[in-house]
Amino acid sequence: MHRSVGVVVPAYRPDVERLATYVAAIDERCTPTTIRIELDAPQSGVAERLADLPATVATSPDRRGKGRAITAGFEALDTDVLVFADADGSTPADSLADVIAPVVADEAALAVGSRRHPDARIARHRTFARRRLGDTFAWLARRLIDPPLYDYQCGAKAISREAWTTIREHLYEPGFAWDIELVAMANAFDLSIEEIPITWHDEPDSTVSPVETSLALANGLLAARHRAALVAESSLHDAIAARREEPTALVDAGRPDR
Repeated sequence: MHRSVGVVVPAYRPDVERLATYVAAIDERCTPTTIRIELDAPQSGVAERLADLPATVATSPDRRGKGRAITAGFEALDTDVLVFADADGSTPADSLADVIAPVVADEAALAVGSRRHPDARIARHRTFARRRLGDTFAWLARRLIDPPLYDYQCGAKAISREAWTTIREHLYEPGFAWDIELVAMANAFDLSIEEIPITWHDEPDSTVSPVETSLALANGLLAARHRAALVAESSLHDAIAARREEPTALVDAGRPDR
């Protein structure tokens, strides 16, 4: 059975040539039905420079955050499989195709690219500080949430539309912690998850601040753990939630009646 594939590429202040090359490679190697670039706070002329790509370019005047941008992109797609890939191209198109494959084949509801998997290949290393922060976070995440993956934050994931429909209203993290919450919620709903080793090309000129992002991820990790436990009907987390103001899910935040 053929399953249509839609790819979302969230981008904030991207290297335009690199992004254009990456989108073209995704189109050629992964042959998706559609590619959608979610472009935040674009500088003058950037959207126009991307207009000739085999992709729809959706712009936001503000920086929404990775999670909010991907959610908006997924909500705009009507494909059977929903995919996202970070705009810096750290996950090559060949590896992205490997991530997409088990969801297209209905072998997994969620496929998670992994640069820390024993079978992954690191073609270009990050700085020591970025690598150490990433390793520390992955170690902590494995001890706080399920499932215990090697890598939660790799910028390449694919999910079936059925799985997205199940968890979309349970996602709240607007930034980089969205990846963690996606995995935690998929597990809380007993959806099948497969971790896929990839080839990884780290981009040292990323717009991501390692220290600020690490702090935000730590907060997001605890929040994701709590919300996943609520889905699993933990009495302790129910009691905690009763004392807090109910947050607004990402899919609801942009609705006009909010």
